[in-house]
Amino acid sequence: MTRASMIRPWRNPLPLAIALALGLSFAAARPASAHLIGDPGHDGHPRYDYSIRPPMHLLPGFDGPVRISPPRPAAGERIAANPLLPGGPLLLSALQAVEPARSNPAEFLQSIFQPFTPLVKTRSDANFLYVESDSMPAHRMMVGITAWQQQVPLPQPYFGTNAWRLPLHPVAAQNPLSARSHFFRGAIALAANGVPIFNPIKNDGRTDTFLAGELDEFGGHCGRADDYHYHLAPTHLQNAVGAGKPLAVALDGYPIYGFAEPGGAAPGKLDEFNGHTTPTLGYHYHATRTYPYLNGGFHGEVTEREGQVDPQPQAVGVRPALTPLRGAKITGFTAKEKREFRLTIERGAETLHVNYVLQPDGTVKFDYVDGSGRTQTETYSPRQRGGGGRPGDGGGRRRPGGPGGQERGGAGEAAAGTAPLILTPKRSGSFHLTSPVVADGEPLPVEYTGDGAGITPPLEWKGAPAATKSFALVMDHLAPENVMKSYWVMWDLPAGVTRLPKQVQGVGKVGATSQRGRSYVPPHSQGPGKKVYTLTVYALSAVPTLEGPPGEVTRERLLTAIKDLILDSAELHVTYTRPNGQ
Repeated sequence: MTRASMIRPWRNPLPLAIALALGLSFAAARPASAHLIGDPGHDGHPRYDYSIRPPMHLLPGFDGPVRISPPRPAAGERIAANPLLPGGPLLLSALQAVEPARSNPAEFLQSIFQPFTPLVKTRSDANFLYVESDSMPAHRMMVGITAWQQQVPLPQPYFGTNAWRLPLHPVAAQNPLSARSHFFRGAIALAANGVPIFNPIKNDGRTDTFLAGELDEFGGHCGRADDYHYHLAPTHLQNAVGAGKPLAVALDGYPIYGFAEPGGAAPGKLDEFNGHTTPTLGYHYHATRTYPYLNGGFHGEVTEREGQVDPQPQAVGVRPALTPLRGAKITGFTAKEKREFRLTIERGAETLHVNYVLQPDGTVKFDYVDGSGRTQTETYSPRQRGGGGRPGDGGGRRRPGGPGGQERGGAGEAAAGTAPLILTPKRSGSFHLTSPVVADGEPLPVEYTGDGAGITPPLEWKGAPAATKSFALVMDHLAPENVMKSYWVMWDLPAGVTRLPKQVQGVGKVGATSQRGRSYVPPHSQGPGKKVYTLTVYALSAVPTLEGPPGEVTRERLLTAIKDLILDSAELHVTYTRPNGQ
């Protein structure tokens, strides 16, 4: 399979290949007793009222905040300036309300996802609930879409360290952010069935995905990483979760309820984020039949980075963005045991089909059937797959590519438009990577960045499996436009080595980085804001075999060589911010 054939859009008369490849071992492990797509007893029937149209006058070009009528204070309430609404006050009680104490916040959030176990799994620590899913709901997907970007649903690896993270103790923000002018990339909430929910406005900052015909009968579609997600409140889940129960949780930790309060009464006045505070529930959001449909921003504290809530999981994609198939309407989608799928597309007088099967060996077989019945078959192996943009990207960070795409940077950087390779290796939690000079999530000291000497930082690891024969190390960063940059690549580190001194030399083999001729690239990324760099150490069952000079071994070549040798792995995240926001 050539790279050119992997990214061609579908054209008449014969549909050409939509390139897909995915390591789907996690899909094969799904319990046989789980609800299947099309089972109305699980996700219910569509409940969104399509006769309702969002009032687009609320979105005047997205060139500034929307003015709404200021609230009137109740007795005893003070008025404060509202940074989101120039000239419009905001009740302090709405921003600084004290939430009613819950005896077990983790248990409360877990209960929201419990109806969808074992397909959705949860775990928690003192601060966060972690939610695992493959983002494949039980209901049928894609039907009703009239503006199709040529994506199809594939399971996503939102597991382990790539799980969703929800605050157990949400904190009201002093400067809450609106989804009308922020968060056009990435998810803003997580539905009870483990499917992420994105801003109803797509990443161009003005197009309502519903009005544009991009959503199916359940308010969802696939992003450019072939990741299925919603853009509307998932009110079709109400029967499954129970009357009066939350349908979703916003990424600031506040729950999202349906059209009514738990007792069945209509919600009182909602704020500009579609939320309000009640004595029994504290602050919470509601679904509405008009824009913004769900949480219209965040009442609680979140971190925005590169246009999305950060952190959040990585979606796994396999190809650059494709162009829309003009005139197409998706009229059918069927699935058999979550391994065999059939998408039916009407385009004028033609009926087209995409049939694809997740095979036991990890390959994906596609049959593309055109209007005359001619079939083109292509099979993609896991070796051709890579990692995609973050969920909520919907591919928004991915650059359309083609056979003429030029390589950027050094040998250790994937060509623009090529989906970066992202592994989801075993991570037991017993294997730890640390540094004596920086804690996880903290800024890397200047000595190890491009602002200082630019030498390699000291590292230490412990808890490796007894069967470990060697270690490998990768330091990388996912830059804008979905470009994976590599800063440090090492392998053939002996099993007896458990630390690297600063400015290490003479240990193991050193590979290529994103800058030709440099074995270590100190963080020095341009642009304002904090950048996150990930160091990963892999405990391997053998020394990987890599041909050619070590300096020509890229991050991608190393990860491909070790992916079946990984016994365990550990990560350390460090940050860098340009001085003076340069």
